[in-house]
Amino acid sequence: MKCPFCGCADTQVKDSRPSEDDTMIRRRRECIKCHARFTTAETVQLRDLIVVKRNGTRVPFQRDKLAHSILLALRKRDVQFDKVDQLVNSIVRRLEQLGESEIKSSEIGTFVMEALLQLDKVAYIRYASVYKNFEEPKDFEDFVNKLTGKKRK
Repeated sequence: MKCPFCGCADTQVKDSRPSEDDTMIRRRRECIKCHARFTTAETVQLRDLIVVKRNGTRVPFQRDKLAHSILLALRKRDVQFDKVDQLVNSIVRRLEQLGESEIKSSEIGTFVMEALLQLDKVAYIRYASVYKNFEEPKDFEDFVNKLTGKKRK
């Protein structure tokens, strides 16, 4: 593993530990040259997943992009990073278990919405506002009313 600080290709693993859900191994490494320490993560990748976007374009699935969109929805919410990591891992696992190499972006969005609903309702609404393309305050109101079971006056 190449050192992200000095670029040296010689690093040592100082500590390894599995994640809470045993889907990833975190390795603490030290550079032999500059002695900087950094963490890497190792996960199982069953197949290369392709995301089919709404406009029909196909792009490689990026776990980091999924995590970033979830973190945006959870911004300034009191949710531990470990919970976010577990949520991302569970979504990736679900995608891989589908057995398909191509997955519609709408399907990924549905998985994220289901997971966020269980984790944090405010983040769920934030994510939905982008995913469902809310354009007016009325769209928010209707969505929240549907979520809480209230009827519109």
